Amino acid sequence: MPTFVYMTRCDGCGQCVDICPSDIMHIDKTLRRAYNIEPNMCWECYSCVKACPHHAIDVRGYADFAPLGHSVRVHRDEEKGTIAWRIKFRNGKKDFDLLAPITTKPWGTCIPQLANEAAPADSMRDTQLLYNEPKYVAMNDNALMTLESNGLEIKEGVYY
Repeated sequence: MPTFVYMTRCDGCGQCVDICPSDIMHIDKTLRRAYNIEPNMCWECYSCVKACPHHAIDVRGYADFAPLGHSVRVHRDEEKGTIAWRIKFRNGKKDFDLLAPITTKPWGTCIPQLANEAAPADSMRDTQLLYNEPKYVAMNDNALMTLESNGLEIKEGVYY
C-alpha cells in the first residue's frame, strides 16, 4: 500500500523526508509540502506515516482487502499506544477492527550508539552465513576500503 500526502494537512516539516529509507518522499519547492515522488517504489515500511506529526500521510489500500471506492485512514494515538487502520468502504461501512499496538519509539528518542559496540570477533565474521562478507567489505585487514585500495579512480558522473 503506497503512501500519499494530504497537502492541506502537511506543513512541510520534512520528517517524512528524513526517515524514508527509499528516498522517495520529497518537499515540493513551490508549495513547501511533502509528496511521494514514486509510489511504485514505496517499500511500504510506513515510517513516514508513523513519523508525520500532523497525520498528513495515508496509504492506498490494495483491492484484495479494500475494494474500489474505499479509503484507508491511519490514526496514530500516542496516549493509548495504538495505531488504527480505518477502512471505509464505498457503501459507507467502516471497519475499525484493524488496531495494533505501537511498537516503534517516538521520533528522535532512539539513537543507536554504534561507536560503543564492540567489533565482531573473527569467529563471528568467519561463519558460514557471512563467508563472503569480510572479503567484500574489506574487514580482513581492518583497513578502510577506498577507491585506491580497490584499484579504482574517481570518474565524473559515476556513483560509487
